[in-house]
Amino acid sequence: MITSLRFILLTMMGLLVTNPSFTQNTTFTNPILPSGADPYSTWHDGYYYYTHTVGDRLILWKTDNLANLSSAEKRTIWVPPSGEMFSKNIWAPEFHFIEGRWYVYFAADDGDNNNHRMYVMENKSEDPFQGDWEFKGKVGTHLDRWAIDGNVFTYKDQLYMIWSGWPGNENGQQNIYIAEMENPWTIRGIRVLISEPDFPWEKQGDLTNDPNTLHLNVNEGPQFLTHDERVFIVYSASACWTDYYSLGLLSFDGSGDLMDPSAWTKSPQPIFKQSLENGVYGPGHNSFFKSPDGSEDWILYHANSNPGEGCGHKRSPRMQKIEWNTDGTPHLGVPVSENTVLKIP
Repeated sequence: MITSLRFILLTMMGLLVTNPSFTQNTTFTNPILPSGADPYSTWHDGYYYYTHTVGDRLILWKTDNLANLSSAEKRTIWVPPSGEMFSKNIWAPEFHFIEGRWYVYFAADDGDNNNHRMYVMENKSEDPFQGDWEFKGKVGTHLDRWAIDGNVFTYKDQLYMIWSGWPGNENGQQNIYIAEMENPWTIRGIRVLISEPDFPWEKQGDLTNDPNTLHLNVNEGPQFLTHDERVFIVYSASACWTDYYSLGLLSFDGSGDLMDPSAWTKSPQPIFKQSLENGVYGPGHNSFFKSPDGSEDWILYHANSNPGEGCGHKRSPRMQKIEWNTDGTPHLGVPVSENTVLKIP
């Protein structure tokens, strides 16, 4: 009787956890993990499947509450074989559930950044923690150019990929490209340029003030976002090693073709940037997700807690709810401080 009463009382107080992935916590503060760049999550069948850049392997987390990632179940789903063109520098993985199968997209190289390309793996199981992950190969156009940060989405029954790539074969500028996909592992046709660095806030790359230092013009980390039948791409701009790393917005007018560059409009100012007041620096490489009931839109992003921390292991994943402007565009607000208590999605 005493044991039963204690069980009831602890359950009512939210102090008893019967499922390691479930807690009664209703609030959280950022960051949601101490480290983890390029965060991405997918909601499927009652759980969030979360991942971020680890570098030498692919790891997947499973939780019903992203605020509890530190205690969530996680699994290494793939370690690359050595000596391949995709064995090292595994960046920005994304897990997608497409037509009843799981796919993970990621960028990788052989230790030489010039050889970064996009790759994909497939799992036919309903549960990505089960079944076998099959390496499907490289995802790219006939040009076979440098490529990172692939994001796939479906619009009007057509599957697309967007990514960051070089215009040629040498470093110096990263653009956003789009292409139609024949299937989840094959691009159909050519890539189309829809954004390149135009504004000063997209071209911050020099921390040393040395005129001989490369000033890198960057558009990367594109993410598809839709709301009330409007289509957007939110992307990261400027070099990740600067505090000026920020998010820009591309808007599709809805009347044309996604593959037509003139159908996209770029916002002249960043829509999400560092906050000195809140102590958040270099926020970027985001993704979006909805609350479990589908009523709220949230942003996942990484940022630093101090200025000058660059794009290493000090970047930590954070999340906050977003709103929508009267003109239908996303309102991301300001990166909240680490002292701000937020309600869970």
